[in-house]
Amino acid sequence: MSRKYFEEEVIQQTLDYNYAQHSDAAKFNIAYGIDKNFLFGCGVSIASVLLANPEKALAFHVFTDFFGSEDQQRFEALAKQYATQIVVYLIDCERLKSLPSTKNWTYATYFRFIIADYFSDKTDRVLYLDADIACKGSIQELIDLNFAENEIAAVVAEGELEWWTKRSVSLATPGLVSGYFNAGFILINIPLWTAENISKKAIEMLKDPEVVQRITHLDQDVLNILLVNKARF
Repeated sequence: MSRKYFEEEVIQQTLDYNYAQHSDAAKFNIAYGIDKNFLFGCGVSIASVLLANPEKALAFHVFTDFFGSEDQQRFEALAKQYATQIVVYLIDCERLKSLPSTKNWTYATYFRFIIADYFSDKTDRVLYLDADIACKGSIQELIDLNFAENEIAAVVAEGELEWWTKRSVSLATPGLVSGYFNAGFILINIPLWTAENISKKAIEMLKDPEVVQRITHLDQDVLNILLVNKARF
């Protein structure tokens, strides 16, 4: 039985701009899930990673619901300029549009679950980044990181103890007093994420009226609940 919630048919088209000199096996994979409003920011983020890590074997994966002709030209030029690989995936969003959204969080926030499922049989880790993140240093520590047996992800804490305590109460999850993370940066341990059915569990929670009533940060809240005591800060 498949442990994927999203099968690959949600990907309507793939555009592969591959100017890299490295083999696929050697590449560290970095993924973004965005709508058209963040395509420019995504390009800036990719460039920042490449500028800070010029000798690294990297591949970038952009999951989006829109990619126009100008975007195609810009991203191909970016891949060519830095001799890297950028793969763009056009997503069918119909299954996501029934999930909760706000002015600040559109259904594109749920692309991270498609990303995790897509890579479930392709690699052992993927770095998910929001498009507004800029890289200022080496990512070698992430490439070399060894997950502990129960660690589904490596994350970055958001806020401090007072905020964690508030989230633990609001989300009825006492373990969050030890840390609440921002879902805009997640190094995903793909085999364990898949084994634990995280994508499926998250989507089911986002369809549960009782859960939706409690959450304010959509899938970020849900992921914090699911990964409590299973994420490295």
